[in-house]
Amino acid sequence: MQRTLATFADHLTVEKGLSANTVEAYLRDLRDYGEFLRGAGVTAWEDAERQHLVDFISHMQRERKLARTTIARKLSSVRGMYRFLVQEGRTERDPSANLDLPKRPERLPKVLSVEECLRLLETPDRSDPLGLRDAAMIALMYACGLRVSELVGLRLHELSFEAAVVRVMGKGSKERIVPVAPLALDLVGRYLKEARPGLSQHPDEDAIFLTKRGRPFSRGGFWAALKQYVRLADLPEDTSPHTLRHSFATHMLSGGADLRAIQEMLGHTALSTTEVYTHLSVEDLRAIYDDSHPRA
Repeated sequence: MQRTLATFADHLTVEKGLSANTVEAYLRDLRDYGEFLRGAGVTAWEDAERQHLVDFISHMQRERKLARTTIARKLSSVRGMYRFLVQEGRTERDPSANLDLPKRPERLPKVLSVEECLRLLETPDRSDPLGLRDAAMIALMYACGLRVSELVGLRLHELSFEAAVVRVMGKGSKERIVPVAPLALDLVGRYLKEARPGLSQHPDEDAIFLTKRGRPFSRGGFWAALKQYVRLADLPEDTSPHTLRHSFATHMLSGGADLRAIQEMLGHTALSTTEVYTHLSVEDLRAIYDDSHPRA
């Protein structure tokens, strides 16, 4: 087994061009697998059966309690070695072929409640020009489900007060039109009249939201500002700009919005991407049922 590992390491280094750290990571995973095989009485990689790999997965899950991502990485290393052995003619069987990796657990996006979103919106000091700007940015992001890159990239001509819509340039330069709620529209209007003129230092700058130096926001700049308001509003520390986007989608769905309409407003290419929010809505329904049904 050790000689095979050394040969495989040379293959990864010379032919695949992998770094020393990556090669060592492969070897650690394979030594782990080799130790398991020896415990099962198998002394050569080529003698392992498919059932040995199934048992190895079960051992990592149940006894060692490894994360699914760790298990998937180890199996990827094992697959790479068996592909190498087949290519080299050292075996005709690949016990890892067509063996499904454990699926990663589905992580539902974190969302804020409606009350928490409103509390966040009320946190910036609107009597201060910068506070008014920040309130307008947070309101527009939540009202339209914008990505942070879309928010900071908005230009003056892309917001229509008459039609109450914003034209958004999303991923892959795909354009979409999103309605803007009156609260957000009013705040952005106030910002444009009361705060932006004092921030503007470059006549040709057409970004809607400007820093105190008169330049467009960066994504990191807005995130840093949002973190301050998250702390002041006593919201979960991991609240991020994307949390507002998730909250928008969830609240729209809970309010009865059509899933395809939400897909259009979020700029998702596939409906399956948007369907993750239906799980959140079901959780909301469960909570309402438990609180309200006399037999719950």
